[in-house]
Amino acid sequence: METLETGLERPLILHVSGDFPDPFEPFKTRVIETLLALTDIPVRHRVISINRVSPGRTAAFRQLFRPGDLTVQTQGLERGLALTYEAPSLGLRHRTRLLQLGDWLTEAIRAMPERPDLIVGHKLTIEGIAVRRAAEALRTPYALALQGGTDQKIMAFRPDLHEEFRRVLHGAEVIFPFAPWTWDYVVDALGVPPGKSISLPCPTDLDQPIAPRQGGDGLLSVFHLKSYKRKNLAGLARSAQALEDRGISVPICVVGGGEGEDLAACEALTKDRSSMTLAGAMNREQLRDRMLTASGFVLPSLRESFGLVFIEALFAGLPIIYPQGTAVDGYFDNAPFALGVNARDPAALADAMCQLMENEATMKTTLADWQTSNAAKRFQRGSIASEFAQGLTLASGFRGAR
Repeated sequence: METLETGLERPLILHVSGDFPDPFEPFKTRVIETLLALTDIPVRHRVISINRVSPGRTAAFRQLFRPGDLTVQTQGLERGLALTYEAPSLGLRHRTRLLQLGDWLTEAIRAMPERPDLIVGHKLTIEGIAVRRAAEALRTPYALALQGGTDQKIMAFRPDLHEEFRRVLHGAEVIFPFAPWTWDYVVDALGVPPGKSISLPCPTDLDQPIAPRQGGDGLLSVFHLKSYKRKNLAGLARSAQALEDRGISVPICVVGGGEGEDLAACEALTKDRSSMTLAGAMNREQLRDRMLTASGFVLPSLRESFGLVFIEALFAGLPIIYPQGTAVDGYFDNAPFALGVNARDPAALADAMCQLMENEATMKTTLADWQTSNAAKRFQRGSIASEFAQGLTLASGFRGAR
């Protein structure tokens, strides 16, 4: 274990993640990459970035009866290694292939010049299975991140694997749920694990508060149009229609790039809603500027692990409407500037949009107080980095011997 000049130990942490940009898929979300960059001083990070690839149809059919050996291809990565592993889609042979990946990881770690003090699996239901397998073989502690969108989906789709998921969860030294609702969902299904739980909001570069401005020009929604189904644009359009049927027009501006079939589908969903506008893509600076002019933010996602844009909206001075049971649910219970709504209920969503527009002034006043509170600081990069580094160090147990 390396030490700083101050004498503090610096554990070596190996992250196994399917959400780290790599040569195989360079355009993945950068949340994990950012978390590592923020904590490079207190701990040392290495990464094995994993990517599942589907075999051909004939091979996939054959693997249903006899899985055979795991096919892995690798490429170098600045922080470690990127790989693809072959496994069927639709969750077929899910556990089998991930246990095989765990065996592969075990040998790869044994070949490393320095053994990690901790292995982190960045989802319970995927990376967690492989990481637990390797960690047990190596007698190394492991930690988990819970990403609600994916973990909830797989747990619901594969109830037959709940015992495996329970073993993975209960063997972790520290668990990092991205949001409180994720922890509640997992614990309800799998029981309370002995490991420490540390809620870990995702970091954003737009985390400096800007005081709310009164008198906005309507509601704002932000997502890439390729995700329009999961982001529930259809539900948002139905809610706009419900408002129009009441004789109410609430301007709704949707910011996000898209092309081809995705753009055409979004245009079809909104073309008859005079209150809705597709504004196209914006860069980070343009997005922050656009947020400053709005009355509030709405995004009724059907599935969302965290939803960074909700936090960005709050720091830009916008009250938010978020989906109950996903995204940032659990962080803002009873907060007057954050309205949770059933995303599958257009009438309830329409009511929430009316409520925000009618109470914009009051909601923004209470939001301004929150922006300078300790509750807001937990969503800023410094606090997130501190929590993550402390959790990793705790989970590693300061193990210097190998």
